Amino acid sequence: MKNLIYVLSFVFAFSLVGQVRAQQTEKELNKEIKSKATKNARKEAKKLKKEGYKVDPGQLPMDKQLDESWQKRLMTDDEGQPAYFIATSTAVGETQAAAKMQAYELAKIDLARQIGTEIAGLVETNLANKQLNAEDAASVTESVASFKSIVVQKMGRVLNVFEAYRLIDKNTEVRVTTAYSYKTAVEMAKREIRKELEDKAELNQEKVDEILDF
Repeated sequence: MKNLIYVLSFVFAFSLVGQVRAQQTEKELNKEIKSKATKNARKEAKKLKKEGYKVDPGQLPMDKQLDESWQKRLMTDDEGQPAYFIATSTAVGETQAAAKMQAYELAKIDLARQIGTEIAGLVETNLANKQLNAEDAASVTESVASFKSIVVQKMGRVLNVFEAYRLIDKNTEVRVTTAYSYKTAVEMAKREIRKELEDKAELNQEKVDEILDF
């Protein structure tokens, strides 16, 4: 009985040490990300201000906006994947409002392109490891292509993390940075591709699960 208690105590202590170390590692990683983000943000803010960019009254200072932008660029999930897709776009218009609208639209299109390319790559990797006949493989490829064409409409809320403008002659140039959660994008992709496969392909549930196992 004493030996059992000793063993259990040892296992508990070892587990507790492991949790503490994991927390310390995560804390250190977050600290490193924040430090690097702040350094990059200050450098970029200095460059953009020199180029004539400024932010509207009421917005966060440029340095703060860029700090958040860089933190999202550097963050990763538990598997080492980027936590966010990031897109930066600029547009020029006769008015600031027109340029702003176009810049955000271009950024959203870029995010959709990145998401579509990433998901296509993940599916292709799984397809290479599965034994599917030519017809089923073609159905999967078609479903991925269909998904890539509707990403913009299905994305939902995009995070706007940076916005600045500068005057160019009589026009205004707006520069924006947007972000979209990698996890949310993957969940959306699985949902839409699964729906497409169920409608068009004769794949059983197990095969669909294997193809979307990413």
